[in-house]
Amino acid sequence: MRWLLILAVVGCGGDLDPPWQLDHDRIVAIRATPPAIASGESSTLDGLVAVKGSPADERAPDIAVVVSPKALTSALAFSGGAWTITAPDEEALQRGRDELGIAAGMPVPLQLGVCFAAAACADQSAPQLVGLKSVALGMQQANPTLPPVQINDATAPAPDTEIVADALADLPLHVEVADTDEVDWLTSAGTMHDDDLPTAHISFEDEDPLEGQLAVVVRDGKGGVTWQVWSLRAE
Repeated sequence: MRWLLILAVVGCGGDLDPPWQLDHDRIVAIRATPPAIASGESSTLDGLVAVKGSPADERAPDIAVVVSPKALTSALAFSGGAWTITAPDEEALQRGRDELGIAAGMPVPLQLGVCFAAAACADQSAPQLVGLKSVALGMQQANPTLPPVQINDATAPAPDTEIVADALADLPLHVEVADTDEVDWLTSAGTMHDDDLPTAHISFEDEDPLEGQLAVVVRDGKGGVTWQVWSLRAE
């Protein structure tokens, strides 16, 4: 497919919005649940996707393909509106190891190309909505649970609760993560500061939008990812 050529340049140039901006066409995170599976087990793909002018939402990819190893292309299937990876038996896993030059008995990284906008996949008009995800075959690993989050120095509310902030003050944010975890804060209201640190804050400048969303994404460094999204309004 022609859109796979985009994968070679994903993240390169031409993107003027900061990485924390949710009001922008981008894949915020791609998730495999679970991110590592043993033979006979299955994993399902979804993502947190931001689209300019619309709320960010969770959805399945419109298209997914196996990039490598090609010997394990049949591990990916589409059924019931979902893309599912099923880890094959040891004999098939060994064919994948042989293709990648991996030692016997080691997990096999199944590299997947995904696209979250069917029209863009066809005409290559939205490279921000194309990405890569790796799922480990031949081992077991779960996604992390969301660590404790504080918003405005209080325990974060449920995701279906609107956060109301003071437009004249900074909104402090904090997530309790391990040293090996990676954090991304994103918003479509206000201006985010220290977006890749556990402790961040939002300020509301004169021309900033006062309504939108707030999101936090936590990656565990082992292929696992979790996130949470809230509505946000400043007044």
